[in-house]
Amino acid sequence: MGARRALWLWLGCLSSALAMAQPNAMPSGDAKQGRAIVVDRQRGFCLLCHSGPFEEDPFQGNLAPPLPMLVQGKTAAQLRERLIDPARFNPATIMPRYGQPSLGVRIHPQFIGQGLLKDAEIDDVVAFLMTLQP
Repeated sequence: MGARRALWLWLGCLSSALAMAQPNAMPSGDAKQGRAIVVDRQRGFCLLCHSGPFEEDPFQGNLAPPLPMLVQGKTAAQLRERLIDPARFNPATIMPRYGQPSLGVRIHPQFIGQGLLKDAEIDDVVAFLMTLQP
């Protein structure tokens, strides 16, 4: 077995072990505030690409999978990781890095070098996303 394959297997086992350690752990954020961030097109930008159970917004995105589908089976920690640096999981993604300074790729120039959300706001979004679990 090659070193690269062994590393991927080890990382997969570690990720699974961490997920099993706290499978139902809820984040410390406020789900109501997280929902407000998700639907806010000037803050979260989520509905530009995603859709979800947001009856008040008839114009939801269809570039990315619906949020309820994306969160299915994921822990709060896994969702948080994907918000902070989505390209780590999908190098071809157009989703911005919410928890780290923007690299200026596919994002308005005013946000280059800034994080789109603060840590507490990311916790709020994760808390809301966890409410979409079946």
